[in-house]
Amino acid sequence: MSTREYMLGNVAIARGIVEGGGRVISGYPGTPSSEIVDTLSKMKERDFYVEWSVNEKVAMEVAAGAAMTGVRSVVTMKHVGLNVAADPLMTLSYMGVKGGMVVIVADDPGCHSSQNEQDTRIYSEFSLMPCLDPSTPQEAKDMIPYAFELSEKFELPVIFRPTTRISHGKADIELGEITEHRVQAKFEKDTSRWVMVPSNAVVRHPHLLSIQDGIREELETSPWNELTLNENSKIGVIAAGIASVYAKEAIENLGVSASYLKIGAYPVPEGLIKKMYEQVDTVLVIEELEPIVEDRCKIIAKDMESNVKIIGKTDGTVPRVGELNVDHCVKAIADVFGIESGLPEIKEIEMELPPRPPAMCAGCSHRATYYAMKKVFGKNAVFPSDIGCYTLGIQNGTVDTTLCMGGSITVASGIYHSGEKQPICCSIGDSTFFHTGMNGLLNAVYNKANITVAILDNRITAMTGHQPNPGMGLTSTGEATKEIDLEQLCRGLGAEFVEVVDSFDVKATIEAFKCAKDYEGTSVIISKQPCIIYARRTGVRLIPFKVDHDKCVGCRMCVNLGCPAIEFDKETKKSTINAMCTGCGLCAEVCKFDAIKEVQK
Repeated sequence: MSTREYMLGNVAIARGIVEGGGRVISGYPGTPSSEIVDTLSKMKERDFYVEWSVNEKVAMEVAAGAAMTGVRSVVTMKHVGLNVAADPLMTLSYMGVKGGMVVIVADDPGCHSSQNEQDTRIYSEFSLMPCLDPSTPQEAKDMIPYAFELSEKFELPVIFRPTTRISHGKADIELGEITEHRVQAKFEKDTSRWVMVPSNAVVRHPHLLSIQDGIREELETSPWNELTLNENSKIGVIAAGIASVYAKEAIENLGVSASYLKIGAYPVPEGLIKKMYEQVDTVLVIEELEPIVEDRCKIIAKDMESNVKIIGKTDGTVPRVGELNVDHCVKAIADVFGIESGLPEIKEIEMELPPRPPAMCAGCSHRATYYAMKKVFGKNAVFPSDIGCYTLGIQNGTVDTTLCMGGSITVASGIYHSGEKQPICCSIGDSTFFHTGMNGLLNAVYNKANITVAILDNRITAMTGHQPNPGMGLTSTGEATKEIDLEQLCRGLGAEFVEVVDSFDVKATIEAFKCAKDYEGTSVIISKQPCIIYARRTGVRLIPFKVDHDKCVGCRMCVNLGCPAIEFDKETKKSTINAMCTGCGLCAEVCKFDAIKEVQK
C-alpha cells in the first residue's frame, strides 16, 4: 500500500532529494526556492550534510566539489541566483561530475517576489546541460531521483526548473522508497579533467558536444515527455512544464480534438515533434516564459522542409510575459480552432480602489534607520539600495535604485565617480552584505568613493523566510558556529569610519549619520536591531504604545513614518495606534508634542 502525504511543492522536492540519496545539499535562500533547504535542515534524523551558503556561486562550488568525490549533491537557488552562479556553471559543464549533481533553479513567472522574469531553460541551452521541467509537485518529487541517475550516466550536472506554482503549490504526494546510495567519498586526481586550463578546456568542449546525442536519446523516451496523436485532427498542441497541465485542462474544457505533446525534459524531444508534424498542419506551442520550444519547433520544421504552421508567443497568440493559466490556454486554443472561448467578458470596474503599496512590518527597525538617514541626508540626496525587506523603503523616499544582490554599494560608487554633487547614502542588509556586498565595500574603499554605506543588520535573512546568515552564529541546522562581526569585517575591508548604532536609538543614529556624512571617504553605519517578527517568535515582548488625544495636534508626523500600526482619523483629526503595534517606540521618538506613550500595564 502506497504512502501519501499532503505537501508543499518545495517539501516534495526535498523529499525527492532524500529518496534519491542526496548527500551534500547547499543553497542560498530566495523565493520561491527557500523551503527546500529549510525542510532538509529541520529533519532531525538525517544522514546528509546541508548548508545555507553565503551566495549562489559559493553554493554551486560546494555542491560541485562534493560531486567530484562521487557522492550525490544538490544546489538550490532562485532564477536570478543562477546569474551569480553562472561562472562556475559554465565551466562545470566542461569538467562534469562523478556523483549525480542536481542544480535546482526556481523560476518566478509574474515577478511575485523577483526583480525580473527569467527563463532558466536558456541556461540549459547555453551550458548544454539537460533540464527537467516538472508539471506537478508529484512529478517534481519523482524527477529528482531520476535526475541523479541521469547526471551519473552522462557525468554531467542536471538542471531542475520548478516555477512558483510548482514550488508553492500543494498536492497529495505519493512517497517513494528512500535510495540507499552509500558511496564512499573519494577524490581521484585527474588534472586533465579537474584543472580547466585552456589546453584541457579545448579537449573537454568536444567531449561535452559528443554526449549531446546520447542525452537527447535518453530524454526522448523518458516518462517526462508524452505524445498523444489524434487522427481526427490537423491541429497539434505542444505544452511544456506546468503549462502542460493548463493546456490539457483547456482542451478538455473546450471539448476539441487535438494531437498533444507534453514536454518535461530538455533538449526537446525532436523525434516526438517530428511524429506530430506528420499528423498535423498547425501546431500551437504553450510554455512559460520564453519561446524556447517554439523556436526549436521552427528549426525542426525547416530542417524537415515541413509546411506545418507554428503558433505561440512570437505571434502573440500566447502571452510573452507573466504566468500562464487555464484561461490563457483556453483563449489561445480557441483562437487556433476558430471557435468561441466561452470565457466571460471581463468588464472594467469603474470603482477607484485606494492604493495599497507594500510596507515594512509594524515595528521594523529599517523604518527607524531610514528616518534617521533621510533626516540627515535630506530628500535631495541619492539613496541606492539593494534586495531585501528594506527595499520597501521606497515608500519612505530612501530607495532610489535597486539593481541586484550587492549592487547598492557599487552603484553608489559609480554615481559618485560620475561627478554627482549630491550626498550619496546607500543601504544594504546584513545577509546581502555577506552575499556580495563585501566586494562592493572593498571596491569603494580601494577606489576612494566618498559615500556612506548603511548596513541594516536585522540579524536574519528576513525576506525569504528567516534563514540564518554568518552574522548570527548559527548554521542552517541550528548548530552554534562562529558569529562574524560586521564591524571587524568592514574594518578588515579597509573602512576606517565604522560606527555601530541601535536602530531604535534615533538620536544616536542621527548623530552617527551626521558624522558619516561629514567624513571624507567611504563611511559605514551598522544599524542593529533584530527583525521584529523573528524577535517575537523567539520570545521578545515589547510594550505597545498609544496616542494621548489631548496632546495630539494632528500634525501627521507619526503617520508619515508609514507604519501599518498608525492610522489617522479624519473625523477627529487625531492619530491612533492599532493592535498591530509591536512597541518599537519610533513614533514616540519623532512626536514633538509628547503625545505617544507606552501602554500602562
